[in-house]
Amino acid sequence: MGLPLVIAFMLFSFRGFCQDNVDPEQRLKELNIQLGAMKQPIANYVKAVQTGNLLFLSGHIPDEVVGKKTRGKVGSQLSMEEGKEAARLTAISLLATIKAYVGDLNKVKKIVKVFGMVNADPAFTQHPMVINGCSDLMVAVFGEKGKHARSAVGMGSLPLDAAVEIEMIVEIKNP
Repeated sequence: MGLPLVIAFMLFSFRGFCQDNVDPEQRLKELNIQLGAMKQPIANYVKAVQTGNLLFLSGHIPDEVVGKKTRGKVGSQLSMEEGKEAARLTAISLLATIKAYVGDLNKVKKIVKVFGMVNADPAFTQHPMVINGCSDLMVAVFGEKGKHARSAVGMGSLPLDAAVEIEMIVEIKNP
């Protein structure tokens, strides 16, 4: 292996090492994101259940934010970009729930699975691009630990006419 390849490999390995040691609490500050209090469920369920080292988060919908469109069908009432922003807002709500349950986002070992549902017009087919709003934020906050398995599907309707609903499975570090 030539010297330039060795140097490139070392830089790539160091970059990966740095991303594995991301402080998610610090990353939120750098991204200018403040987590609000965990929202209470709107029906007879709990926001999260932990079994072993896995935290299963119930479906979350985006908070209504002044100036942001978070309600309606993506593809007819909302653009793909507005749907993606709704997914990002939902990801922030998911992070608030994780923090409420474990106390510190540094206790997250891995974002394991994201299941994203898009309130979509029947002709809309860009569901993965919408749910990237959530996935991109998880990677921005957790680095490599934020990369996850995922499903992104279209739905005929969602609770409260939300643009998206997202569930998540998170692995928590041993105490």
